Amino acid sequence: MKHIKSKKDPELFHYTNSKGEKLWCFRHRYYDKLGKRKEKSKQGFKSENEAYRALLSVKTGILNGEVKRVENSNLTVGEWLDLWYETHKNGWKITSQEQRANAIKYQMKPLLGKYKLAELDKTTYKRVYINVLLKKYKPSTVQLFHRLFKVAINAAVDDEIIPRNRFNKITIENEEVADNFLTANELKQLLIASKQLDNITNYSLIFLLAYTGLRKGEAQGLKWEDIDFEGKTITVKRTRDNKGVRSPKTKRSYRTILIDEELVAQLKLYRKWCKETKLSFGLRSTKDDYVFVSYQNGTPVTDNTIKYSMDRIQKKTNLKRITPHGLRHTHATILISKRIPIKVIADRLGNTPQMILDIYGHSFKDLEEESVQAFEQAMSL
Repeated sequence: MKHIKSKKDPELFHYTNSKGEKLWCFRHRYYDKLGKRKEKSKQGFKSENEAYRALLSVKTGILNGEVKRVENSNLTVGEWLDLWYETHKNGWKITSQEQRANAIKYQMKPLLGKYKLAELDKTTYKRVYINVLLKKYKPSTVQLFHRLFKVAINAAVDDEIIPRNRFNKITIENEEVADNFLTANELKQLLIASKQLDNITNYSLIFLLAYTGLRKGEAQGLKWEDIDFEGKTITVKRTRDNKGVRSPKTKRSYRTILIDEELVAQLKLYRKWCKETKLSFGLRSTKDDYVFVSYQNGTPVTDNTIKYSMDRIQKKTNLKRITPHGLRHTHATILISKRIPIKVIADRLGNTPQMILDIYGHSFKDLEEESVQAFEQAMSL
C-alpha cells in the first residue's frame, strides 16, 4: 500500500485501500521521557482535515507533556480494567476485590470492554451500559456498578492516561431509596413500637441507626471505647458482619460524629443492662467489648438481628415497611428536609457530597420546587 505525503504536513499521508477508497493517515515520530525514539500512527481517516486534526492533537499532547495519554490512545476499556485490577487489587479488602472482579467480568467488560478508553463518551456509556443494566437490575445495584466504573476511570485520570472523568455527573434515579425511608413522624412510631414490642438490644440498635445514619456493619462494629459520653460523640473505626471485622468501607467512613442527649441517655441505660447481662453469663465487661450483644448469651449480635427485629415490628403494626438500611436513608432525608448543608450530611454519613446528590436527588428536587414557590410568593407580596 503506497503512502503519498501531503503538502499540508510531512507526517500526513494519503493511500488507497483494497476497495479503491482514498483514505488518510498520519505517522508522528517523537522522543519519550527517557529519550527513546517512538512513533504514533493512525490510519483510516476519510478526509485530510480529519487526519490533520488528529495529528495536531497528538503533537499538542506530546508538547504539553501528555505522553502517556498519547501512547495509550488505543487502549480499550477492557484492557484498562484488567490493568487497573491487577495493579491495585492487593491494596483492596477481600470483599472489594471480589466485588470489583465480578463487576469487571460480568458487567463492565461485556458491555464496555471493546470501546477505546479515550473515546468512550457519556451518551454511549449511558446507552450501552446504564440503560442495559437498568433492564436487568434494581436502580440501587446499577448505582453500585456505576460507582465502581467511576473508580476505575478516576484511576486512569490519576495515571494521566485520560484527561478527565466524563461520567462523574451521571445520576441514576433510585426509586428504591425514594421509598425506603420514613418521615420524622413515622420514625417516632417505629421507635415507640420497637421499645414496646422488642428487647432492649434491638431497640437500642434501631435507635442508634436512626439517630446517626450509621451503616449496619458500622453499628455492629462499635465498641464502648468508641463512644464518648461526655463529649457526646461516636467514632467509627471498623465494620463487622458475617465475614468478620474489617476497616470501614472508605477513608471517609472513618469519622467522629456528634450525638444528642436522648441517644446518650439510651446508650448509658443500655450499657448498664449489658454489664448486668454479661455478668449473669459469667462474662466480664470491658471498654473493648462490642456495644450490641444478644440477650440470650451476651455475645455480639449477628447480621440478621436488626432485620428480624424490624420484620417482626412491621408485621405486628401498620407501619410502613423499610429495610434496616432505610434507617440510614431516613436520617439523611430528614436532615435534607431541614436544609442541612450537603457537605455536613456527607461528613456525617461518611460519603462524598456527590454521592449524597446521586442517592438523594429526589429529596433535593422537592426542595428546589419549594424554593421556586417561596420566591414566587415573595415577589407577589
